[in-house]
Amino acid sequence: MLGTVQISLIFTLTSLVVPLPRIGREFSLDRADLVLLSAAYGLTFAGLLLFGGRVADRFGGRRALTVGLLVFAVASLAALLAPGPQTLLAARFAQGAGAALSAPAAMAVLRTVFPRTAAYGRAMATWGGLSVLGATAGNLLSGVVSALASWRTALAVPVVVAVLALALAPRLLPNTRTAENRSLDLPGALLATAGITLAGYGLVLTEAHPWGSAAVLAPLLTGTALLAAFLMAERRALDPLLPLEFLRDPRRALALAAIGLTAAGTGTTFVLLSLHLQQDRGWTPLQTSAAFVPFAATLLASGRTTGPLIARYGASAVTTSGLTVAATGLALLALTGLAPHAPYAYGLLPGLLLLPAGAAGAFAGAAVLATDGVEPRRTGLAGGVMNTAMELGPTVVLAALLTLGSDAASLAATAAALAALAALAALAALNTRAP
Repeated sequence: MLGTVQISLIFTLTSLVVPLPRIGREFSLDRADLVLLSAAYGLTFAGLLLFGGRVADRFGGRRALTVGLLVFAVASLAALLAPGPQTLLAARFAQGAGAALSAPAAMAVLRTVFPRTAAYGRAMATWGGLSVLGATAGNLLSGVVSALASWRTALAVPVVVAVLALALAPRLLPNTRTAENRSLDLPGALLATAGITLAGYGLVLTEAHPWGSAAVLAPLLTGTALLAAFLMAERRALDPLLPLEFLRDPRRALALAAIGLTAAGTGTTFVLLSLHLQQDRGWTPLQTSAAFVPFAATLLASGRTTGPLIARYGASAVTTSGLTVAATGLALLALTGLAPHAPYAYGLLPGLLLLPAGAAGAFAGAAVLATDGVEPRRTGLAGGVMNTAMELGPTVVLAALLTLGSDAASLAATAAALAALAALAALAALNTRAP
């Protein structure tokens, strides 16, 4: 049940990507409006994750998960029934807030379900691949729905999942007690939320405005300043929202970098190929979604092998191998897959098989590294930090991509840069050891 919730949260993040043009035509929205509508969920999701993790640690995982799912369910229903763009936009912001409470709380409950270290490590090895699976499902289903039915159909999925989870939680999940009687560091929460949200919004606006414009610089610089103030405040806080020593463990730092890069690689690939296939090759949304079926199948197959591999060879080795394979897949997409007349079978397909195979290993290994040695009372914090890295990676890379442009050469350059960064992270992982 917890895994289905996590998949649904990320599914909802990507469920509007393909049908955005249809939504724009229905509501008469311009490009800037569509950019904001697409980013609204991710902005509040990323901005509130650290606070959501502390709420889970403070009040207990099941209680925080119940509140988060309730917000998520109501917001998802409002999005499904939205009569106009303003209601849909507000619902997407509210969905992100509910998801920010639910995601770290689900990890906190998972720690209670698997209290032993070895069992929790195996659970996290599986958990690491759920987010990329959710993103893949969102892109695939939204493309099919966009071609065959109303775009609202995909929005019914999170409603159903949230309602079922709320009904099943009292039966399936342990009633965790309050984990710690500490303050919530509200000043730190406000600074972190405002900083991440504004900086992310500034990056997203680069699709509709140039980097040097006031529309981009004002939120980007303000958000950066607020994040700097957040770090300074956390150093002086008696009970900080994000204890800085939490990030000093080299294994955890590597894990967060791997999560951010892998999320950026997989998330950006959907955008790269959606643009390339529909704009350069004239494919329909249904054909574009069908192109990712091998990606999804490989991801599912690889996800089933990561747990045993981590148990046998260790999380660092699996993370290193996964990053290497993912970098190879991205390099192949850059070199051959995005060529104007590259055949699908031996142009695109090799990269679409190697990237998910590597991403499954990298995500699973990094999830184990990120939570290894974390005290049970800080599991929500770990979940918030992990999901923040997962959200910020694609946002930063997509902003860079939109600056370069959406032609095939720019898309290939972005894929090549991601491949190089993943390869560097793999080299760094070689020097990091963990159980």
